[in-house]
Amino acid sequence: MLKEMGRTSQAVLIILYVFMTVKAFEMEIIPANRIVKQIGETLKLTCNTTGCASPRFSWRTQMDNPLGGTVNNYRTYSTLTMNPVSTVNSHDYLCTVFCGEKEKKEKSVKVEIYSFPRDPVIEISPSLAAAEPVTVTCKILDVYPSHYLEVLLKKEDHVLHEKNFYEDESTNTENKTVTYSFNPTAEDIGKEITCVAKLPIPNMDFEPKERVTSEKLTANFGPQNTVITASPGNWPMKGDTLNLTCVTESNPPAQIVWRKHLADESIQLLTKNSVLSIPDAHFNNSGLYICEVTNLVTNKTEKATVDLVIQGAPDITELSIEPSTTVREGENVSIRCSAEGNPSPRIILRRKSDSADMGPYSEGRILLPSVTLLNGGDYECVAENKFGKSRSEVTLNVQYGPKNTMISVIPATAVKEGETVIMKCTSSGNPAPVISWKKKKTTGEPEKICTDATLTIKNIKSQDLGLYECEAYNQFGKEEKDVKLLVQERLAKPDQMIPLIIAFSSVTAVAVPAVAILIYVSRKAKINGSYSLVKALGLKV
Repeated sequence: MLKEMGRTSQAVLIILYVFMTVKAFEMEIIPANRIVKQIGETLKLTCNTTGCASPRFSWRTQMDNPLGGTVNNYRTYSTLTMNPVSTVNSHDYLCTVFCGEKEKKEKSVKVEIYSFPRDPVIEISPSLAAAEPVTVTCKILDVYPSHYLEVLLKKEDHVLHEKNFYEDESTNTENKTVTYSFNPTAEDIGKEITCVAKLPIPNMDFEPKERVTSEKLTANFGPQNTVITASPGNWPMKGDTLNLTCVTESNPPAQIVWRKHLADESIQLLTKNSVLSIPDAHFNNSGLYICEVTNLVTNKTEKATVDLVIQGAPDITELSIEPSTTVREGENVSIRCSAEGNPSPRIILRRKSDSADMGPYSEGRILLPSVTLLNGGDYECVAENKFGKSRSEVTLNVQYGPKNTMISVIPATAVKEGETVIMKCTSSGNPAPVISWKKKKTTGEPEKICTDATLTIKNIKSQDLGLYECEAYNQFGKEEKDVKLLVQERLAKPDQMIPLIIAFSSVTAVAVPAVAILIYVSRKAKINGSYSLVKALGLKV
């Protein structure tokens, strides 16, 4: 008996344990209770169960409207995803779960929708000009539900206008506009116009419920009081970095264009910035600069000008020879030198080998008619002002045919056999002449014998005598000179000269006394009127 009672107790305990460990069938919706979402966001509702091995899920709205979302069922839960949330999702959503044939549970959650995504947009049209009336427009975009919308227009802290849309029956997002016109005073310029939009939906928790946009009340004017400032000044030095700044008063900001007057009276467009920068200023940057400002709203234009003068030591811009630096003798030659500088430079043009200047000159040109070789050489141009000087050089090369051809003979034109004769020919010309020697044959025809300026004849013989001709030649002509070479025969040998010397001595011994006697007789005859050689000598006849 006791054993049976013990077994019964154990069975009861086991049943109770199993009953207690098996969970009851339950469900929940996450998130629970009331949900607030803005249009365009994403919302996911999850219907979750416990205590049921194979639940079945069903979603619907309380008024059986379309779900406006996507359902996904899993083993123990189901989801309803609304992406994006729209006005069709503003409902009470009901999730029903069936467990087996008999058990069923359901819960609901309220989804409330709103749209208030951005700050208001203010437009003031037209902008204030000469105290004209203005209209302020405030736009609130994509608002829902609009029947809760409240709008205030304020000037600083003063409320200009209020409006609400309580009577609207909106079913979707809407754009709402509030306008207000008033006559501003001059003191109103610069004050802030503010649009305050509120969406105070009762019992709905979201932020922000108020959005604000402000804009200053401005006036369209100008351009006016346009001025140009030049840094480092209106008289900068060559090489400076020059900045021209154009400043004007204009609303809206004016468009700025820089222009420059050119020498031919044309206008050159430079830039559309307010600052015109000129790095490494040069003399050609001098001139009249124009800043032109235009207000496209007021349709007005104003100009300001500044005259820039770049100062500095001169630069030689041209040193040229026409028609060329290399000319032929007799051509007309023009040498031109130009320079720029400020103050205007004094220009001197001269040949470097001359002590006297060929300038200065105002026309910038020196004319050399029928140029000669004496005009050739290096020419120098010097430009100078109070800031310094610069110089440049150019060479005039005058070409001409051979001139002043000369022959020198060493030791002489008459030489003895066996000696050495050196004949040298010189000539001037540009380009340097080519010199050659010719000797005339017995037939009278010349024969070229040497192509060097110096002709050397060693151990000269009688057949070397004759007429020698030097020819100097270049591309512009030729010139010839000649010389006659005489050759004396060599004296006889000493052993052949002894008889001649003896004979010459005998003749001299007889001739000298005879000559003395004749001189004596001649003098006596002059004294006496006559003279007898026989008597004088005491000879008998």
